[in-house]
Amino acid sequence: MSGGVEVGEIVGAFGVQGWVKIRSYTDPPANILKYKPWTLESTGSPFHVKVIEGRPQGAAVVARLEGVEDRDQAIGLKGVRIVVPRESFPKPPAGTYYWADLIGLEVVTVTGITLGNVKGLLETGANDVLDVRGDRDRLIPFVLGEYVKSVDLGEKTVVVDWDPDF
Repeated sequence: MSGGVEVGEIVGAFGVQGWVKIRSYTDPPANILKYKPWTLESTGSPFHVKVIEGRPQGAAVVARLEGVEDRDQAIGLKGVRIVVPRESFPKPPAGTYYWADLIGLEVVTVTGITLGNVKGLLETGANDVLDVRGDRDRLIPFVLGEYVKSVDLGEKTVVVDWDPDF
């Protein structure tokens, strides 16, 4: 990635007039349309694209992009990642965090033992779960106060109350 946050990917064409179907990583999915500008990234050089219009479509989002005029062009974008500047996100309420801000943080127990770094997060329905990679993989519920004692984005650390042997 080129310094931005991946917020979705183009998964195919929608219709015959150049619309693309998008798998959005935002919650709710239609929020992807709020973040601008979009940079499309694949194996080639990243390029900026203007979203002309878009809307939710079932579990996905569909959008019409400037310069994409037909189904063949839309199909050609399948698999392309959608990246936006981190600065385009609104400030989260106190005590809440964007997943993108947690990825890469060092995870340390309350007793000072380093468990590894946040590789990603999983959505389970009950609560989100930190995927921590270190000497071994660990899944730690992201429950503030109970398991997650503090998050310090400036220090790039998450302090957890977690048995290192678990």
